[in-house]
Amino acid sequence: MVSLREKALEELLRREPSRLSPTEGKISDIFGINVFDRIKMKQYLSEEAFESVIAAVDEGRRIDRKIANQVAAGMKVWALERGASHYTHWFHPLTDSTAEKHDAFFELQQGGGAIERFRGELLVQQEPDASSFPSGGLRNTFEARGYTAWDPSSPAFVLDGTLCIPTVFISYTGEALDLKTPHLRSLLALDTEAAQVCQLFDKDVKKVNVTLGWEQEYFLVDEGLFIARPDLLLTGRTLMGHVAAKDQQLEDHYFGSIPDRIGAFMKEMELESYKLSIPVKTRHNEVAPHQFECAPIFEEANLAVDHNLLLMSVMDKVARRHKLRVLFHEKPFKGVNGSGKHCNWSMATHTGVNLLSPGKNPRSNIQFLTFLVNTMKAVDTHGMLLLASVASQSNSHRLGANEAPPAIMSVFIGTTLSAMLDSLEERVSDKKMTPGEKTEIKLDIGKIPEILLDNTDRNRTSPFAFTGNRFELRAMGSSGSAAAPLIALNTAVAEQLHNFRLQVEALIEKGVKKDEAILQVLRTVIAECKKIRFEGNGYSQEWQDEATKRGLPMINDVPTAFKSFLSPGSVKMFNDYSVLSERELESRFEIRNETFVKKLQIEARVLGDLAINHVVPTALEYQNVLIENVKGLKELFPTGDYLKLAETQLLSIRKISEHIRQIRESTINLVEKRKEINQNNDVFERATLYSKEINPVIEDIRYHIDKLELIVDDKIWPLPKYRELLFLH
Repeated sequence: MVSLREKALEELLRREPSRLSPTEGKISDIFGINVFDRIKMKQYLSEEAFESVIAAVDEGRRIDRKIANQVAAGMKVWALERGASHYTHWFHPLTDSTAEKHDAFFELQQGGGAIERFRGELLVQQEPDASSFPSGGLRNTFEARGYTAWDPSSPAFVLDGTLCIPTVFISYTGEALDLKTPHLRSLLALDTEAAQVCQLFDKDVKKVNVTLGWEQEYFLVDEGLFIARPDLLLTGRTLMGHVAAKDQQLEDHYFGSIPDRIGAFMKEMELESYKLSIPVKTRHNEVAPHQFECAPIFEEANLAVDHNLLLMSVMDKVARRHKLRVLFHEKPFKGVNGSGKHCNWSMATHTGVNLLSPGKNPRSNIQFLTFLVNTMKAVDTHGMLLLASVASQSNSHRLGANEAPPAIMSVFIGTTLSAMLDSLEERVSDKKMTPGEKTEIKLDIGKIPEILLDNTDRNRTSPFAFTGNRFELRAMGSSGSAAAPLIALNTAVAEQLHNFRLQVEALIEKGVKKDEAILQVLRTVIAECKKIRFEGNGYSQEWQDEATKRGLPMINDVPTAFKSFLSPGSVKMFNDYSVLSERELESRFEIRNETFVKKLQIEARVLGDLAINHVVPTALEYQNVLIENVKGLKELFPTGDYLKLAETQLLSIRKISEHIRQIRESTINLVEKRKEINQNNDVFERATLYSKEINPVIEDIRYHIDKLELIVDDKIWPLPKYRELLFLH
């Protein structure tokens, strides 16, 4: 019988190389053609409706229901012209993916016939059946009501014949059942606090936006090989597989020439992205074989998050058209680098000033230092919450390993800038400064642009690194939504900016001049968050030892990280800024632990099935071949010489038997442990037990399977191997 592996390899060898399709005109000609953006709104809406939507986007004003009817009518006409027959509210439930329920535009008319209709109430709000989405105890299963409400700040778009309207998703009682709702709340909180701090420097600043530039890493594998691996199909990662003799050690894949077949996929993926206004700018080979990355131009954070989730959906669809499958799992292959979603985060005023970029004079540079230092302090205060926000079962394979995210939250700003902060801390006193001191400090602060240009480098081992004009959060996993860490980061920075401003204003009330007050408070903040600054190797044992001396916490398992959601500091911060209530935080704590358990349950079941139904029978088949070989040698050499001649075969027979025994015992143990742990009704304890007791058994089974892969005849091994998955295009 021909195995799935053999079929997949034969099909792959028969396939003709993909060729890049010709360019479909300039990118500028197709960019945004499937998006109801400001240009389209200006064309399809009345002046009144257009101004109302723009005011809602730019100033947060409510849209009148009468205006909503006008917007819906114009949006419908445009969508029908783009070939849409249905509409949907597109939202982000707590599943790290998107959701949608499609409804046709048509309605029946009295007397017969039908008409395409789309009213304002259908645009503004809908009531999908929400009973099956995770809620973490916020609602009972029999309470199906959940409401989606239009987010006008993220423009509607047409995808596959459906008008998609970005929305928030809340329960009947108003709690957030999604990621977009608290993300929007966190953006408002940071806008409010950052704008007030900006007014210490520029009274004209009225609004501050968070900007985000994500970098999406991913793997591509041949579709036939993917289908022939049930573990990839069902869990997104390989639960077994011995490392290939060659993987990434030569570093020859990184930034290498892109193969034709992959290039064809990338080209089509980018074209579809441009039509949806996703400004994909960069593509390249990543470190591991068959690993790639794409990155866009920076955008406002809410829109950037939507675009990233939309892009992931587009990538999956386009990959299938090219007989490929895209893997977003953080660690689909053992022994090579996993994938992250690096989040390049900054703040910008409505006038276009990047608050994390130094200016041309000391005053603007003091503003830069204010936002730089307060961001570091926010990460110092809520570092464990930030780690919790990126923790997941899939990202746990990177947590604490020799790739981001390390188990310790630290900040890298570069040795030269760090030395300057140390100098500022030492030289700024609580007493009134002399004119000479003021001049000297301003001269040093004026050198910041030169310092950043010449001395700021990247630290690839830092989970939160300053890279010249933004911070790069490298701890985020490739499969999740960037909204999760941004909710924590935005709110933490808002809280710290609030505290900073109050301290400055208190000094000003005591008669201290504003510039001196700012510098005095900065000095205090620099000293307070100094322990989190680290310039060296974040993966080294030396850093772990040093972090322990500094009193920095270290988290090496996911359930423990989740506890940070319910720490008193997290609860108070989120509640003070109305981002997440304590009840909403408890729901997220429960959902994340439950998801962690369920994903490990799935992996354990898949591995048990593969071990008993695929690997063990194959190993026995090969063992029987060896046994027959030994019997034949005994017949040919009956005097006893056969024992020496069959030494290798006998050793392999013994090894196979031992590995089979270990696999069977561990698989039975895995089932029994799961049954026992599943009796525990406390979701955190259940997740902790799965982490500590189930994970090691899974790894033990894998160890013995991988050893068998090296023994059993390659011709009968049932699953595609790493050398095929990672090197056959």
